[in-house]
Amino acid sequence: MVRNPPDGSPRIVARLAYTDPVAAVAFLQQGFGFSEIAGARIGGDNDFLLTEVAVIDSKIMIGRSGAHGLVSPTETGAYTQSLVVYIDNIDQHYRQAKSAGAEIVSEPQDQFWGDRRYETRDLEGHHWSFHEHLRDVSAEELAAHFERFSEQTG
Repeated sequence: MVRNPPDGSPRIVARLAYTDPVAAVAFLQQGFGFSEIAGARIGGDNDFLLTEVAVIDSKIMIGRSGAHGLVSPTETGAYTQSLVVYIDNIDQHYRQAKSAGAEIVSEPQDQFWGDRRYETRDLEGHHWSFHEHLRDVSAEELAAHFERFSEQTG
């Protein structure tokens, strides 16, 4: 029986456009620890149209800019999307991304909703927000935070 989605595929798959998808896959592997899915490349090894990278229990399609009207931030000068990725050991991940040349937008910081987060841009300017959930926060604690915020911004 055919399964929908196919085995091993999440229901939602992001797709990002790069002017140099070969360099993008290399960066995503080195900088963010993602891995290319074996046999996923459509086209040649050095000039492919589309591939997929595994991100823990999810995947992201990496394709050439221009296909299906998708473009790289290098061509628009603006964000074309923002992805949130939950990872383990965020501080180590941050150091890895920074040493691979990722442009750091914000340093790792604990957030009021219980996550530790940092934000970065990859080699073509795609925006990534990496999170590690550290603690559960009650609805009452969230409400108190928003009340204090409202009073400060009044």
